[in-house]
Amino acid sequence: MSLTVLVVDDEPIARHAIVRLLRDDPEIDIVGECGDGISAVGAIRSHSPDLVFLDIQMPAINGMDVVATLGAARMPATVFVTAYEQYAVKAFEANAVDYLVKPFSRERFAATLQRAKARLSAASGVGAQASAQILQALDALRQRDDYLQRIPVRVDEHVVLVAVGDIVWIKAARNTVEIHLVDRMHELRETMTTLAARLDPRHFARVHRSAIVNVRRVKAIHPWFNGHHVVTMDTGQQLRMSRYQNEAFLKLVSTRSE
Repeated sequence: MSLTVLVVDDEPIARHAIVRLLRDDPEIDIVGECGDGISAVGAIRSHSPDLVFLDIQMPAINGMDVVATLGAARMPATVFVTAYEQYAVKAFEANAVDYLVKPFSRERFAATLQRAKARLSAASGVGAQASAQILQALDALRQRDDYLQRIPVRVDEHVVLVAVGDIVWIKAARNTVEIHLVDRMHELRETMTTLAARLDPRHFARVHRSAIVNVRRVKAIHPWFNGHHVVTMDTGQQLRMSRYQNEAFLKLVSTRSE
């Protein structure tokens, strides 16, 4: 079986490594190399390759943008390439999408290529299934990227960008929230519900209707009375956990045990 392949990666060393390994396979016909997402979209439209090795992390237009521009239904069979994002790997595995983590071995590359070949030679109907799997995986990635990384807060006459990882806990105060750091507090004009929806649920948990905690800053959890618990932060701050926040409680316990 002869396959036409396009390689897309903004890192020349990584791109050339993939091309070199592909050239060892007599069944592969490399139709092009692209160093950015814009040229990748054009090359896929022009060459209609059977298979694409597509880097996820690229400036301007990344791998997710390439798929969004073309539409998952029009994408060739795709092997996603990622440098370090563990959440990307989990998204691909959950949706049975082929991927490579850089740096990869010759053996890992060969196994991925063989799996891609097997899917391409499978019966009809796999294409629609693959498109759905790609969409599901990319939706999971996009949801992760939509979470806040920094929060702009006004301090006097200027704006300070607070890294969400520096937040210890957040307190509701009517139509505003107090963002508590180790050594200071910032007030933000936003509701608790709105802010909670924009924080990564893997790292932040609402333990009370008026309190959100950074899971990574939790030092201890102690039972209180009537089903309540007290959460102690690494700053010494103690916060009461509602007895109705069972999901948050389990999340805190499981995260601390990892």
